[in-house]
Amino acid sequence: MCNLYNLTSTHRAMVEFARALRDLSGNLEPSLHVYPDRPAPIVRNALDGQREMVRIRWGLPSSKQALYQAASKRADKLRAKGKPVDFDLLLKMEPDGGTTNVRNTASKHWTRWLDVQNRCVVPFTSFAEPDPASKIEGERTPNAWFSIDESRPLAWFAGIWVPQWESVRKVRDGLETLDLYGFLTTDPNGVVAPVHQKAMPVILTTQEEVETWLTAPWSEAKGLQRPLPESLLQRVPEPQGAAVAAALSP
Repeated sequence: MCNLYNLTSTHRAMVEFARALRDLSGNLEPSLHVYPDRPAPIVRNALDGQREMVRIRWGLPSSKQALYQAASKRADKLRAKGKPVDFDLLLKMEPDGGTTNVRNTASKHWTRWLDVQNRCVVPFTSFAEPDPASKIEGERTPNAWFSIDESRPLAWFAGIWVPQWESVRKVRDGLETLDLYGFLTTDPNGVVAPVHQKAMPVILTTQEEVETWLTAPWSEAKGLQRPLPESLLQRVPEPQGAAVAAALSP
């Protein structure tokens, strides 16, 4: 599952490619390393119907079942220590770091956000997957990086976004109300599978695919949840500065 990607494209290239009418994303780093639960640029169908580029937090709401199970475990530990438990409050304040990738679009948890008004595209130039085969004993598992080619052209993940969701992302911050995003995954192609056998992001490489994702009914758009052809993806060197960013990551 992709939990790190890099973006080196310009504002202008992203806005023009996705035909965004508004750019509210502010200044972006020349090379942006994006980790879960951090803000990053997306192009979305805004609530007023306009297409805009903004920066929001990566990590969609986790399912009620997952949060209920986590809160139940926390409650059991408190009870075992003889402490009183207000389960409703405990559940409301259960930390949710967010779900970065969406695979099962038939799940009731996700179907409510699959219509056009909740779709977005997420710009990237390369993405990473942990590569256990390259791990040196005693050291952190290194990443394998993938891009369309070694020039790292602009491409997009097919994503969904959720407006003004109230949850606890970190205990120290308490309840927050945030716009959130994540992106779809699918079966890995032959380039990604040797590193990650379970999934790869859903990648869009043309303006036509971006338009379809942002405007077509789900019956048509869901056809884009497929592996990218192997000829359109390759393994590339780690982007400049990624090692430093990894050292600073959560």
